[in-house]
Amino acid sequence: MATVTLKGNAINTSGELPKVGTKAPDFTLTTIELGSKSLKDFEGSKVILNIFPSVDTGTCAQSVREFNKEVSELENTKVLCISRDLPFAQARFCGAEGLENVISLSDFKDGSFGKAYGLDFTTGPLEALHSRCVVVIDEKGEVKYTEQVSEIVDEPNYKAALDVIKNG
Repeated sequence: MATVTLKGNAINTSGELPKVGTKAPDFTLTTIELGSKSLKDFEGSKVILNIFPSVDTGTCAQSVREFNKEVSELENTKVLCISRDLPFAQARFCGAEGLENVISLSDFKDGSFGKAYGLDFTTGPLEALHSRCVVVIDEKGEVKYTEQVSEIVDEPNYKAALDVIKNG
């Protein structure tokens, strides 16, 4: 279990993020077209998992915008924006913002992604949603970088994640 804060108040998660150097847990998530995508669908590409509670909050929306901008300059890199939002909300947001460089995926069906990655909240007002995290995975499926943002209202360290992609 990890502990993060929401405006200074402690909130627990279900576990710990995968360790750097280990194989990333596979997952199956729902696309905005209501299809399915798994981590295996992205083998051969570098992958940034941009994980957050809800695209309908300012910090979460900003992380999607920022990664959308940054990934356009990176080769062989996919950014997967993952939350428990319904696919309809994800599609609405990305359409309204004109975001075309990120892939929105939803864990709304059973929350299995959040449990497998140890990042779903088990206490507090955001219980069952995902904590704000970034996980970078290489072309072979190995975890190269993780960050669980310690204060939910703060943005992730974009530069650190992008440097792993650029220098990895």
